[in-house]
Amino acid sequence: MEDTKYLSTTKLSQKLAIPTKQLFGRLQELGYINRKDEVWVLNQSGMDAGGKYKVSEKLGKYIVWPETFQLEQATPSGMLTATTLGQKFELSARRINQILSEHGWIKRHVKGWLVTPMGQRVGGEQREDNKSGIPFVLWPPAVAANPSLKNTIEELKGDTKEAKEFPVNAPSADKSSGFRDKMKPKLRTADGHFVRSRAEMLIDNWLYTAEIVHAYERRLPIEEGVYCDFYLPAGKVYIEFWGMESDAKYCERKKQKIATYEQYGFSLIELNDQDISNLDDVLPRLLLKHGITTY
Repeated sequence: MEDTKYLSTTKLSQKLAIPTKQLFGRLQELGYINRKDEVWVLNQSGMDAGGKYKVSEKLGKYIVWPETFQLEQATPSGMLTATTLGQKFELSARRINQILSEHGWIKRHVKGWLVTPMGQRVGGEQREDNKSGIPFVLWPPAVAANPSLKNTIEELKGDTKEAKEFPVNAPSADKSSGFRDKMKPKLRTADGHFVRSRAEMLIDNWLYTAEIVHAYERRLPIEEGVYCDFYLPAGKVYIEFWGMESDAKYCERKKQKIATYEQYGFSLIELNDQDISNLDDVLPRLLLKHGITTY
């Protein structure tokens, strides 16, 4: 008599509180099952994990799993896919991959995702689907506690407040908490942003009229509290306007901030006072270097 109780994938999804479609996708990512002729079939690794076939008159042949089956245990070395990482933050795998991409931890492939050197620094490991060869990345459980990742997710979900527990590291950012308090953004741009200087207003307006999606004063996806002037998600490009280069302290902070961009491999466009009066010529050329066309 069989002691172990088995559940269909649908029943298992209910037990794990995971949407059925998402669970099938997760099992496929792990290489446990594969789609063949519109039917899910077990791979050897799925059988090794406890999956097997069951046949009934009503349903025909289908896959079942031990009642004790756990996705976390099924992941090699306890690693997490975008799907399981998303479950921790109540986000879809697609959304998680977009956020990881913004961080510079992964980059798009023709299909799937490739880990970057920055992603490897936080423990990302490259994998590919056993059957399709589509690449994906596994992450250590500790990545879910990464302060930078958590902060970004909270911001994007609207779960954060202005006063966050991450202090701004003034020496590495020209926009320290003191600066941000004293120099309130009061100039309204064409797209409704409020910026701190006429030069920033002209840059913002130029990006808006060029139909380039952009964020103003986006925090860099690192633990240090560094803010950029503008961030362009399409090319993962940051823009900095250096407007006080006659000030020695400002120049020192500028030097440190540039070093931060270089340390993390972020793409940076630098603008100065001379560029502001000639944005129509300067920005299209600089943006094109990062794959962003404006006309």
